[in-house]
Amino acid sequence: MHIAICAKQTPSTTAVLAVEDGKVTWSDPGGSPDIANPWDEYAIEEAIRLKEKHGGKVTAISMGPEEAREALKTAIAMGCDEAVLVSDEAMKGSDTLATSYVLAKAIEKLGDVDLVIFGRQAVDGDTGQTSMQVARRLGWTPLSFVVAVDEVDAEGGTVTVTRAIEAGRQKVKGPLPAALSVLKEINEPRYPSFKGIRQATKYMRRSLPIWATADLEADSSKIGAAGSRVRWLQVYALPPKEGECTMIEADSPEAAAAELVDKLLEEKVL
Repeated sequence: MHIAICAKQTPSTTAVLAVEDGKVTWSDPGGSPDIANPWDEYAIEEAIRLKEKHGGKVTAISMGPEEAREALKTAIAMGCDEAVLVSDEAMKGSDTLATSYVLAKAIEKLGDVDLVIFGRQAVDGDTGQTSMQVARRLGWTPLSFVVAVDEVDAEGGTVTVTRAIEAGRQKVKGPLPAALSVLKEINEPRYPSFKGIRQATKYMRRSLPIWATADLEADSSKIGAAGSRVRWLQVYALPPKEGECTMIEADSPEAAAAELVDKLLEEKVL
């Protein structure tokens, strides 16, 4: 069984964001401004667990600039077998629609993928759309909000999962190939071992393939800004919040509480 995971390079969750001249910039006092999207680590972990249980291999895919190597390095260090960086200047400015097209073409190029797993969303865009858009483009079974992969029947060509829904949990079964987006309840991602980190470093230096638009035989009108339907017309920082604070001074806690209640009633909060 061949499982693919899609990982994105995102700003660290501790990074300090700022808007300068209409562009978003970020820095991290800890020294790691870019990381593998935290949601994607759950997808990586689940793919590795399925490989350990059923055999096969796991391939990590990331679309982005050269810096996106770090997301793939994390995936290899955790236990993925192979990785592919999809990178081309023409892909710059892609929204989820264009991104899903590129990722679908990359998965098609791999050729024998049975299952592709995504994290729920990326911590920068927070749209949660790409996984299901890829499923639609490939014509595969779309399974979102997955909290457990209950069974994968490679011979029978089916997958059974448990999904989180508003009313509780839902168990569904669908045909392979399928695209899953997983929630953090599905597992606890492992920490890369020292051996895994060393292997990942060597892989990044010697073996990482980089696919451009031509390698994917992609239609240039469907990628980058040309293939996107969303435009960022303006990016600006929110104005700082302003407010006043009134300190209540009283002879006792009871008197302070009574005065607070009076003020809340006066402001019609209560």
